[in-house]
Amino acid sequence: MSRYRTPLQGYGRVSGLSLIELMIAMVLGLLVVGAAIGIFMSNRQTYRATESLARVQENARTAFELMARDVREAGGNPCVNTLPVANVLNAPATRWWTNLTEWGAAVRGYRSDEAFPDAAFGSGAGDRVNGTEAIQLLSGDDNVVTISAHNTGGTQFTLNRANHGFAAGDLLMACNSRQASIFQATAVGGVNITHASGGASPGNCTGNLGLPVQCGAGTVFAFSAPNSVLVKLHSTRWYIGNNGRGGLSLYQSRLQNGAIVSQEVAEGVRTMQVTYLVRGDNAYSTAQAVTTNNAWANVVALRINLGLEDTERTEGGTVRRNLIQVASLRNRNA
Repeated sequence: MSRYRTPLQGYGRVSGLSLIELMIAMVLGLLVVGAAIGIFMSNRQTYRATESLARVQENARTAFELMARDVREAGGNPCVNTLPVANVLNAPATRWWTNLTEWGAAVRGYRSDEAFPDAAFGSGAGDRVNGTEAIQLLSGDDNVVTISAHNTGGTQFTLNRANHGFAAGDLLMACNSRQASIFQATAVGGVNITHASGGASPGNCTGNLGLPVQCGAGTVFAFSAPNSVLVKLHSTRWYIGNNGRGGLSLYQSRLQNGAIVSQEVAEGVRTMQVTYLVRGDNAYSTAQAVTTNNAWANVVALRINLGLEDTERTEGGTVRRNLIQVASLRNRNA
């Protein structure tokens, strides 16, 4: 027998993985990795869907909160709503936010096929979309300031405080137990508010605020202390407009320094249907029915239905919701 051993002799059995065992391990590993990827993708999709729903709900909350605030304030002023009103603005009937007929109604709805009288449907950013409804709301602001003195000869009010928030160009309403007057502030300095004839657009046709309104000389009326107050006019329109990013948004047009400015409020609002409750009725009516019955001045509540869609697409499509809110005009339900 040979005295020498081969290299493998005397060292026992050599252990290791066969090719079949290695292939089975790889298959099992791939199954684990595949399951992990599946769970990750499922969680990612759930997260995106939850985020989309959250965005829709947040947009709805913002839209309803701001719209309801305007609805509740519509038709309100710090004095009696049935007061005679002297509107001394130049050509007030040519603008919806200065027209006394519109102010008397306070609420005005527009059908989906009815354009604004002063603004057609359009496809540009901020333009109202054809086939969508809109609402118009007018009121006095809730910031009420007491008039301390009124110099009719100098066409100037003196207020009880300087931090009133009024600026030159603002459209204001003065009122007491006898009458109300709408005018534009031509100058503001501390506690003094001037309402002279002329001024920036639209301007005042007279500096005198009494009835009957006579442009030029005017009719003198003094808002004496302490029962006279001053507020800023609050005029808004709510509508669905193109947002310039290929989608639709809820827009608000509002009165600011004697002019109307528009701003995007909530993205993804694609439809708005509004019905109106007229005092004495048991059911809500469409804008067409209220117009036909000439009943805008008797509307006491609005039922607003918004159709919202998130811009983020998920595997199941975009998230869509229809949400409804009812808001009452508190100045007509007191």
